[in-house]
Amino acid sequence: MEALVNSLNAIIWSPALIFLCLGAGLYFSIRTRFLQVRGFGEMVRLIFRGQSSQAGVSSFQALAMSLSGRVGTGNIAGVATAIAFGGPGAVFWMWVVAFLGASTAYVESTLAQIYKEKDDNGQYRGGPAYYIEKAMGVRWYAWLFALVTVIATGLLLPGVQANSIAQGMTNAWDINPAITAAVVVVALGFIIFGGVKRIAHFAQIAVPFMALAYMLIAIGILALNLDRVPAMFMLIIDSAFGWNAGFGAVLGLAIEWGVKRGIYSNEAGQGTGPHAAAAAEVTHPAKQGYVQAFSVYVDTLLVCSATAFLILSTGMYNVQGPDGAMIVNALPGIEAGPGFAQASVESVLPGFGAPFVAVALLFFAFTTIVAYYYMAETNIAYINRRVHRPWLTLALRVGIMAAVAYGSVRSASLAWGLGDIGVGLMAWLNLIAILILQKPAFQALRDYERQKKAGLDPVFEPEALGIRNATFWQRRVDTGEVAAPPPPPPSERP
Repeated sequence: MEALVNSLNAIIWSPALIFLCLGAGLYFSIRTRFLQVRGFGEMVRLIFRGQSSQAGVSSFQALAMSLSGRVGTGNIAGVATAIAFGGPGAVFWMWVVAFLGASTAYVESTLAQIYKEKDDNGQYRGGPAYYIEKAMGVRWYAWLFALVTVIATGLLLPGVQANSIAQGMTNAWDINPAITAAVVVVALGFIIFGGVKRIAHFAQIAVPFMALAYMLIAIGILALNLDRVPAMFMLIIDSAFGWNAGFGAVLGLAIEWGVKRGIYSNEAGQGTGPHAAAAAEVTHPAKQGYVQAFSVYVDTLLVCSATAFLILSTGMYNVQGPDGAMIVNALPGIEAGPGFAQASVESVLPGFGAPFVAVALLFFAFTTIVAYYYMAETNIAYINRRVHRPWLTLALRVGIMAAVAYGSVRSASLAWGLGDIGVGLMAWLNLIAILILQKPAFQALRDYERQKKAGLDPVFEPEALGIRNATFWQRRVDTGEVAAPPPPPPSERP
């Protein structure tokens, strides 16, 4: 099974996907005039604007929902794995992916808002499947993305999160993985049977609290190892470009693992973030695009960096060369994953590290599993748009709970391999789609900036911008639910 999974990953995660991810991020950064830099203040301002409604959640709740998907085991175990196989330089390439990926997150999340719909229960639904069908007009491609996403987020990816929870609990308290699996499955069932609103309320409380606590501990440990910090940064930079002789053998792997784990963690371009983005109640699609771009920064530049600094400043990590020989073997016998982070905190705060990281993993990974369910359910809703199949939602709930139980007791390498297949397939399908469908996202950005410059709270009228099939937004203008914005200047009209 592992050999088959590794063979599939070698095809899916070929250099072509690495270049596609980095190239798309660079291209979108140029097209948005580096929105991730010049729009940083607007991102922060918009997080706390906008209120929830009967149909949608607030901008902050949507941010928390997307962060619950982004901030997961990839921020702890994923960073450790990247360092183990790509060396410290992999951290630099994770930063590059985050910086460029913020613009990608803007594009995909704005498209999700433009082409969102209301489902039969009056809730907002949207995501790549919706914008592929409505903007590209290729229904089979939309269905393909929806099916791949249901399989990936409903069956493949939850096992990775559950495996890390079980590993952390075993390392901290020697709890049998089967017991961990049973508890997580019961808690998951309670949340996912409560609907979108319960998911949003749970995420907005759990995610900020645990992320802040985790980063404060990391800052504290950095302060205790302050003399090592300059050397740590030099190690990351030197290893990223092959200037460090000790890690020269893994230069190519540093880029590969940095990009792979960066995408897995911050999910920019993967197509997961747009599902939560579409659920937000906003007056203009670009608003949630800004907010979702910011979520990439929180995930990678803050939480992932916290893990990397914990591990590297304390020297608690292993690095395996491409020939299987160990370049660094500070933790013999410990598999790449949460054990690295637990050992790093233990080295400074004995008796505290393993339990703290285990609890952090529990919150991070569990909220991610919940977010994965929401993404899979949204694509089930897409599949059910024309022919209602109520049994599909029940099958999804049973399937994701079974995947969590299975992933908890399987080997970490198999769980990560299956997760990488899911991430890779979604990234291929979504990146190709948003490169084709990019124009409406840039039109929305120009329209938003024009209205802001005029001192207005921007509202959206798609047909005035030449954007077709944005039926939800045009209906709001046609029914007078929102006042139509002033027309764009002739240079911006279709």
